[in-house]
Amino acid sequence: MITLISDPILKKKLSGQFPFLEGAEPSFVRLFFNSTSIVHLEADQPICQQGMQCSHLALVTKGSARVYKIGENGREITLYRIGPGESCILTASCIMNDRPFPAFAMSEQPIEALIITTADVVCWSSDVPAWRNYLFRLISDRLSDVISVVEEIAFRRVDRRLADYLLQRTEITDDSIQITHQAIASDLGTSREVISRILKDFEQQGMISITRGAIYLSDRQCLKKKSAE
Repeated sequence: MITLISDPILKKKLSGQFPFLEGAEPSFVRLFFNSTSIVHLEADQPICQQGMQCSHLALVTKGSARVYKIGENGREITLYRIGPGESCILTASCIMNDRPFPAFAMSEQPIEALIITTADVVCWSSDVPAWRNYLFRLISDRLSDVISVVEEIAFRRVDRRLADYLLQRTEITDDSIQITHQAIASDLGTSREVISRILKDFEQQGMISITRGAIYLSDRQCLKKKSAE
């Protein structure tokens, strides 16, 4: 479902989510809201497939999306996630360079996003410093995320990465996480069998307990030690 942006209260809220609007010229802010619309997408829906041409750039206002690659062996690896106030740098890059999307993107939670046409993305990048700086900052932040993923896979043992992953994902969930072994494997760039084996080892050592579709952290301190080894 697509919604036009006309409500002044909504415009003010969106300007708070995207600071480049607060620092831009009033004429551009008016043009921005006249040129964009809001789209809604349910969870677990494909957003972009590898090889597709990008026709729009989405600025996420609610929910989250996952951008990932699939290897020849079918194994997935998460490149980064996109949350409120963010956008996809691969999409922006493909628009600016007229190239097909080199990965896959899927909604993880129900998404609400602002949609911008490719023509506006290109035009504003040339003519509007506030918009251009927003894109450059996104690229810088996302590049750091992707480099971290490469470093983790290349130089850090999977058991240490898994311990750190569980600690981070349960910071605000009261020591429990609802997730499948395959989802963890996709995030960490390894196989489900490897994740299942390490989780079983963690359970035997008393660090976690596993139920169907959920993991409970029994000993955070021990997991922290494992993560820091």
